[in-house]
Amino acid sequence: MSRLFRSRWAALLWAAGICWTAYDVAASQPATPANAAAPVDATGEPVEGAALAVLANAAP
Repeated sequence: MSRLFRSRWAALLWAAGICWTAYDVAASQPATPANAAAPVDATGEPVEGAALAVLANAAP
């Protein structure tokens, strides 16, 4: 590793590779669409907002 940073150009190319890898990994994550589907429970039934409010208020 110490040999890599003896040359500015080698260090610059190494840093560019790290940045490229980070961008590639971050860009490959799926984006959430604006019209995302409504949340569903474990059985696949849609969950209503009122039911979520009841659960939120039931917690101690």
